[in-house]
Amino acid sequence: MKELYETCARLLAEGEDLVMATIISRSGSAPRTAGTRMLVRRDGSFVGTIGGGLLEAKVLQEAGEVFQSGRPSLREFHLTGDDAAGMDMICGGRLEVFVDYLSAGVPENVQIYRTIAGLLPSGQRALLVTRLPDRDGCRDRSGRCLLLQEGRPVGCSLPAGRLEPLLQAGGSRYPQLLQVDGDTFLVEPVSSPHTVYLFGAGHVAQKVAWLASFVGFRTVVLDDREEFANRQRFPRAEKIIVLDDFEHAMKDLPIGRDSYLVIVTRGHRYDLTVLAQALQTGAGYIGMIGSTGKRDAIYRALREAGVTGEQLARVHSPIGLPIGAETPEEIAVSIVAELIKVRGELMNG
Repeated sequence: MKELYETCARLLAEGEDLVMATIISRSGSAPRTAGTRMLVRRDGSFVGTIGGGLLEAKVLQEAGEVFQSGRPSLREFHLTGDDAAGMDMICGGRLEVFVDYLSAGVPENVQIYRTIAGLLPSGQRALLVTRLPDRDGCRDRSGRCLLLQEGRPVGCSLPAGRLEPLLQAGGSRYPQLLQVDGDTFLVEPVSSPHTVYLFGAGHVAQKVAWLASFVGFRTVVLDDREEFANRQRFPRAEKIIVLDDFEHAMKDLPIGRDSYLVIVTRGHRYDLTVLAQALQTGAGYIGMIGSTGKRDAIYRALREAGVTGEQLARVHSPIGLPIGAETPEEIAVSIVAELIKVRGELMNG
């Protein structure tokens, strides 16, 4: 996502008009979540994806029409079961996509997208507010404004009196369409992606990666066994890393408050090694699989190495919500439910 915003800011600054396609809502088994974006250039090339296949082809066609007219559009796409077959979808679905025209001739556009690209690595959040054009054609341009976490506007072309009700809508993780004084506003939360790092690529990790991707998490799988950590076993993972060993499992990982570390390796020794590293990070969530007996043994070893009780209090172990889970699938449900719970707490905290 950071690459998309950086590219957007750079191309606008170079004088190139662009189109930004954003999924506003979805139903059924549509392939990507609300808030997913794709940046389209006039030559048809693009950065990002909103699902591939027929849907992406239709959106690219719509983007071409937006380039021609210079007028944004809000389109609904219905995908049948046949359409879905080539798009990793279980069945058909409905998606609402906002296809926005970004003019390089508007200096505020460069300012807004450059600011967003700078915010993401820091973990700060903001709201991108876009006033949609009138459907009756009285106003055929969108106006936009970036509202920072403290409420300060950037590149604002919206009346100050309109901002307060829009700020109140900022608690949602997904885009919303709001009516304010007869105008329609698209309110999009902007934040760094919530990433689940799965240390271990066994059966539980396989189920967690699949389920977590469906509820809006970016997933990264790490293991030292290539026969386990591969695209065939983890088709929905954003990234798969084959480690030399678990001794340096966190090396070069951009771990921050929006990172969720799930420790599900194949043995106590590896869990201990990864947990010791995890406690040195600023991750928003650290969870470790295993019984209370295993947990206590690992905690004793870490205390002997100088780890404090305060540090260990950060760890969710046994991992997952206590729902009596036994099978890998049930354990995955309990883990992802806990991830959702913590995500909500972090976003509202």
